[in-house]
Amino acid sequence: MKKLNLQSEKGIYLVIDPSDKPEEELFSLLEKLFTFPLIAVQIWDNFGETQDAVAFTNKVVNLASAYNFPILVNNRWDLLKLSQADGIHLDSIPVNLSGIPEFSQKNHLVGLTVNNDLNLIHQADLLGFDYVSFCSVYPTSTTQHCDLVSFESIRKAAEITNLPVFLAGGIKTRHLPELHALPYSGIAIISGVMQNDNPEMALQNYLNSIQKN
Repeated sequence: MKKLNLQSEKGIYLVIDPSDKPEEELFSLLEKLFTFPLIAVQIWDNFGETQDAVAFTNKVVNLASAYNFPILVNNRWDLLKLSQADGIHLDSIPVNLSGIPEFSQKNHLVGLTVNNDLNLIHQADLLGFDYVSFCSVYPTSTTQHCDLVSFESIRKAAEITNLPVFLAGGIKTRHLPELHALPYSGIAIISGVMQNDNPEMALQNYLNSIQKN
């Protein structure tokens, strides 16, 4: 199991949509994006009807094998069990979490989406999660299920936990100066890179901006 590829400076947690592009085009793009110093890559649970989720995930894992960042699946414990992924990102805490073997064995990274309810951060800490991700910092079409998070909630998180904290949801490079003073390890990006006309340049711009600020 790979650990989060945390850097001394803030970095990028990349989220990919399996159905965003034809697989040949998507993997050609990922070959280029994976050369960047990413913290982690999450495969969003948005597979097409004819896609083989296990094969897709293992192909992403194999592509990332030469790099230091882990590959995480989204919500799918079955996919974690059947694939070679390094961990799972949960949008909520399952009621039967203690009964899930993949969790109790502690052989995988586990991350959690959090919001203004700071009790979630306490729970993540107590349950031994590996990181939390605030959603949504700004309005965005790809995270419509998330309420907007207050900057104060993000500040208070640093008082509650030592877990790495990521920020997600509608974050553009122009927002990074506003976020500079907040305590976080990196930003989670999907459409800002993957739906850009030039994803490589977009990712480089994010890295330059986040490290500059």
